[in-house]
Amino acid sequence: MVWVINYQFMTALIFNLCNTVILLVWILILFFPKVEISKQLIGFPWVPLGISFFYTYFLIVSGGLADADFSSLNGIVSLFQRATPESAAAGWLHYLAFDFWVATWILRHSQENNIKHWAIFLPLLCTFLVGPIGVLTYCVVYFTNKRFKKAK
Repeated sequence: MVWVINYQFMTALIFNLCNTVILLVWILILFFPKVEISKQLIGFPWVPLGISFFYTYFLIVSGGLADADFSSLNGIVSLFQRATPESAAAGWLHYLAFDFWVATWILRHSQENNIKHWAIFLPLLCTFLVGPIGVLTYCVVYFTNKRFKKAK
């Protein structure tokens, strides 16, 4: 019984650690993209790499995805219905890693195209909160910016 309590504690601890760190990292890139630590985080996938270790841990302890059916909506619904705290944590870390990866691409791409940071603040925030909508929003900003540059 003690082992189960420690196991549950470890799951919560790792999950909370990842959530806290990712919030701090997002604050850095949203508000301080030009400071050295932000440049390091944007330039290499350090954050997704770190999250990947914990993601792998949660996948292993949850039993993996061998019986997962990704080929149908019913299969996905079944996967969610059978979720454990560890498999749910793995799914959440998946989102955290890839949303951050996309945000770093948005930052690099906007800098290469001389788009002001204030113009990509909303797309970055959307990427953090509702991933794909952030990409959509960034594309609107990018193509609008490109159009205005051509008009000048």
